Amino acid sequence: MEKRVFDGVEVVFVGLEDISDAEPQHYVDYVRERTTEPLKKINVVGCADGSVDLNYELQGPKFERIRRITGYLTGDLNSWNDSKRSEEHDRLKHDVAY
Repeated sequence: MEKRVFDGVEVVFVGLEDISDAEPQHYVDYVRERTTEPLKKINVVGCADGSVDLNYELQGPKFERIRRITGYLTGDLNSWNDSKRSEEHDRLKHDVAY
């Protein structure tokens, strides 16, 4: 197994030898042509017939938490007064399992 980083993307080669310096760039460019999401990691696995199995992982979009609290939709509590912040602090919060 060999790991290389090209243009901020980790490229992992498994079962392949004599990897050229241009190969990581080729795989990054290939995947980027097929998606608009930011690319995180590419796994290139050599197959017995000489082909490769290409798997990639995307970073996904940025996510901002929005909550509905006492009739308001908000991403953060920076603009809230002390009373509303206290009310939010005293609320029962539930854990979410992923």
